[in-house]
Amino acid sequence: MKKIILSFVFAFVSMITFAQSTWTVDPMHSSVNFNIKHMGISFVQGRFDKFEGTVSTPGATLDNAKFNFSVQTESINTGVEPRDKHLKSADFFDAEKFPAMQFESSSLIKGKNNTYTLKGKLTIKDVTKEVSIPVTFGGVTKNQQGKEVAGFQAKFTVNRLDYNIKFDPTGAGIGKDVEVNLFFELVK
Repeated sequence: MKKIILSFVFAFVSMITFAQSTWTVDPMHSSVNFNIKHMGISFVQGRFDKFEGTVSTPGATLDNAKFNFSVQTESINTGVEPRDKHLKSADFFDAEKFPAMQFESSSLIKGKNNTYTLKGKLTIKDVTKEVSIPVTFGGVTKNQQGKEVAGFQAKFTVNRLDYNIKFDPTGAGIGKDVEVNLFFELVK
């Protein structure tokens, strides 16, 4: 009887330890990318090179998981230095005054297959707005070092004018909507 009780306690403690986890973004296998329309006829692509984030799971599934991400605005990279300098200025991100964009989740709603809707607050510059982001969960596996890794990707659109990025407010030269593409690999 004593062995049965000890086995049950050990299994229960192991399950709790496994279930409660924090996952951290692996910047070597992740990216924060964007596309924005230029002159109404083409697109400019870019990325942010510095970002970090965590996903905390209170259970063995993604139910009630908490997502927190931060992107350093000074790390914007379109491959054109004068354009990047302008994007860091007060006309756009004002990177000196607002060094980071933030996202903090409020809920994660399971959809079909491996899709979810991630809801939360997105802060860019001095504006915070509620957003809903469609997310695809790629699954969990072990990397070459034997650590558990999880994959997520998301694609959504942000109206830059909603976040006080007011340069060219007509959208004639630089589009109003920015398509954001996120690819995250997280390590447990």
